Amino acid sequence: MNTVVTGLLIPFAGTAAGSACVFFLKKDLKTSIQRALTGFAAGVMVAASIWSLIVPAIEQSEDKGRLAFLPAFIGFWLGILFLLLLDHVIPHLHRSINQVEGPKSHLTRTAMLVLAVTLHNIPEGMAVGVVYAGLVNGSGMITAGGALALALGIAIQNFPEGAIISMPLYSEGKSKTKSFVLGVLSGAVEPIFGGITVLIAGLVVPAMPYLLSFAAGAMLYVVVEELIPEMSAGEHSNIGVISFAIGFSLMMALDVALG
Repeated sequence: MNTVVTGLLIPFAGTAAGSACVFFLKKDLKTSIQRALTGFAAGVMVAASIWSLIVPAIEQSEDKGRLAFLPAFIGFWLGILFLLLLDHVIPHLHRSINQVEGPKSHLTRTAMLVLAVTLHNIPEGMAVGVVYAGLVNGSGMITAGGALALALGIAIQNFPEGAIISMPLYSEGKSKTKSFVLGVLSGAVEPIFGGITVLIAGLVVPAMPYLLSFAAGAMLYVVVEELIPEMSAGEHSNIGVISFAIGFSLMMALDVALG
């Protein structure tokens, strides 16, 4: 149980550490740096979705023969549709800022920033939770090293995410402490949703392939909908592409080396 709790808290610690950058950096992050960090985060999430989630989901369904892909296929689309629903329920930052005008725009932008990052963190928490649930329930396809690799990979991509939320808030007039707290709170959903997923998966072991691929679909939706457009915006988009490749290869290496 201690291993599971530690695993669920590792990504949250990454967000908190990134948010703490507001105490050490004096200025807002440059656009090029934000683009690089976003690309890196996207690369980590794509690699984690493939090696830590989709591949184990298919391997756990090998008894279905040529239909071994079916649970992963269904779970993947459920994850996509779930995030599509959240996309309509919770407005995204890049859509809402341009629609806000007037004296309340500052508060609204702050709220949208926190909501956008929080939305990103939900599928990540679910991903870590479902992998650790498989470990607890003795799934032979999921090892302690593989689960740790996913948790560390998401923590790595959460570090720039925490900085991306706390630094702009500080530059807009929030105190360093409040900017830090808001950044940390945006990551609090990860251990919460991770813990819920562990409990649900523990009760429904046969659903593990569906849950793994569900988390993968949700994470990839975030990557395609939010991160890739942000890392490619403006000139010199190759910075984001290179950072994507670095994040992807690093997460791939972690998963294979620790798995």
